[in-house]
Amino acid sequence: MSLTLAESAKLSTDALQRGVLETFVQESPVLDRIPFLSIEGNSYAYNEEATLPGVAFRNVNEAYAESTGTVNQKSEKLVILGGDADVDRFIQQTRSNLNDQRATQTAMKVKAISYKFQQTFFNGDTATDAKSFDGLRKRLTGNQVISPAAGGLKVLGNGGTDVHAFLDKLDELLAAVNGIGPSNGAIYMNRTIMGRFRSALRHIGYDTTLQQDITGKRTLMWNGIPVLDAGTNTDGSMVLAQNETFGTGDTAPKNTSSIYAVKFGGDEGDQAVTGLTNGGVMVEDLGQLQEKPAYRTRVEFYCGLGVFGGKAAARLNGVLNA
Repeated sequence: MSLTLAESAKLSTDALQRGVLETFVQESPVLDRIPFLSIEGNSYAYNEEATLPGVAFRNVNEAYAESTGTVNQKSEKLVILGGDADVDRFIQQTRSNLNDQRATQTAMKVKAISYKFQQTFFNGDTATDAKSFDGLRKRLTGNQVISPAAGGLKVLGNGGTDVHAFLDKLDELLAAVNGIGPSNGAIYMNRTIMGRFRSALRHIGYDTTLQQDITGKRTLMWNGIPVLDAGTNTDGSMVLAQNETFGTGDTAPKNTSSIYAVKFGGDEGDQAVTGLTNGGVMVEDLGQLQEKPAYRTRVEFYCGLGVFGGKAAARLNGVLNA
């Protein structure tokens, strides 16, 4: 069974947990829509098609040559993401006349967790942080990485031919993701490129009126698919930074970024991008600590990421802020 965190928030009867789930949804353009498949244990094993069995036409009374397909077994592990929020008993007693200090600190902790998840969703690398999971940038290879000509891809450029060249590449990106559509997909870029994109669309007379997507949020659309800002890190830097190097050599631009097209699904049968969890978002009020006069709230999320199928997502790199 898979649910988005927004759906989980509706079902939760625990007031503290519901507040946490709703904060996740409000803060993250990924967590507000990705379904999470509930699994047993700490990992999820699945089979991926390797080769299909052979088929043929036959004559009457002629036998088929038997053949079977092959599969590769893969697995995704769960990781532990979370933190503790301590509030001194004195602060809770003397400063909660305006705002509940524990609730405030818990909300801030949840916000930080949501930032960490969406950063890892795109840029996670277990070679750098073995406790995390690999993100889309590391997972997407081969035909799922769409590259422009040498020198990079301008979004607005001269306001004419450059715009059409960019939109052609954006359509090529979507074509690389099987079955992506308004009900299951999203396009992610950074806020700087989104500004250029809106300007480019106005130059060709495209309607840039914000429309309601499947989460109820009003967003820019392209081919009916929501175009979303991938957000920022806790230090304010962009998740999809404008500092990637495209190509090789001295003339390779070092100020590019990537755009991602993602199809979300509930399980491996959807051949899409799916979150994995055991227990969902868990919130515990640990009460007052023995070692110090402070109240502690713990938020933990046993989570993982499955990219099921070779065309569940794609990346367009080399995008210039121009």
